[in-house]
Amino acid sequence: MNAIVFDQMLRFVTDYADPVPGEGEVLVAVRLAGICATDLEITRGYMGFRGVPGHEFVGTVIKGPRAWRDKRVVAEINCVCGQCDMCLRGLSSHCRHRSVVGIQGRDGAFADMLVVPERNLHEVPEAVSDEQAVFIEPLAAAYQVIRQCPIERRMRVAVIGSGRLGLLVAQVIKTCGCQLQVIGRNPLTLEFCEKKGIQGTPVSELVPRGDRDVVVECSGSPEGFDLAVRLLRPRGTLVLKSTYAGDAPLNLAPVVVNEILVLGSRCGPFPEAIQALARREVDVESMISRRLPLSKGVEAFELAADSRNIKVLLKPG
Repeated sequence: MNAIVFDQMLRFVTDYADPVPGEGEVLVAVRLAGICATDLEITRGYMGFRGVPGHEFVGTVIKGPRAWRDKRVVAEINCVCGQCDMCLRGLSSHCRHRSVVGIQGRDGAFADMLVVPERNLHEVPEAVSDEQAVFIEPLAAAYQVIRQCPIERRMRVAVIGSGRLGLLVAQVIKTCGCQLQVIGRNPLTLEFCEKKGIQGTPVSELVPRGDRDVVVECSGSPEGFDLAVRLLRPRGTLVLKSTYAGDAPLNLAPVVVNEILVLGSRCGPFPEAIQALARREVDVESMISRRLPLSKGVEAFELAADSRNIKVLLKPG
């Protein structure tokens, strides 16, 4: 089959072995897939991944139980054992033996087909298009922020980083009715925020005052972490959404002195993301900058790394 493969370098191949579903797994034909910041970090060494990247996708089940066959689906990316202490405690996304679609120990969606566990599937309703559905995984991660850190109307909240995930997080937090500000470097994405009624501020114009109740760090940079700490009031909450390769020296003294609560935040609830898209509470289609065939996947990665583009999609076939 056709696939984008990363093994020290990114390349498009036409002879990648077709995936074969094992017990409890289904075979999915990919309809559309999205490139995110984590995919870009994989090409810089994140997780030491080798194989087919890609974890944001919508597809059609072509082999599996009759109840799922021909259904349009998305899938949660953590593939778990169901038997370890984390799984038995209801924390399966932290399974001791998990593989992660397109990120750790399992091929992903930048291919004609991929294999995922049946238990990971979610059917996509007719009210949600393929272009919307490809955002379900990152939108679920955005909803995880307000699940872990409930936000009230009275709160002052900042999102650092106006990239793909930052824009989704900001739109989700906006539904809480709080005082919200997005801080970034890209005029294009800050303008997107303003069009959605969200205050967008260039980092060059920001004067940190140490008065925010919650800051969500989506920039993927150590500088973003430092800025987040300076923006927070004592005993404020810092939510970390970034993943990036390499070592990052951080000054943790202010975290201790100001008794900052730090929350790591990763994957989130798919049903809430699906419902939000079906009700058109979050705009994802305006984030799509380019659509390219899978055969142009290497070029698509280059476009995704260009700040003039927000979301780049890949279409097999």
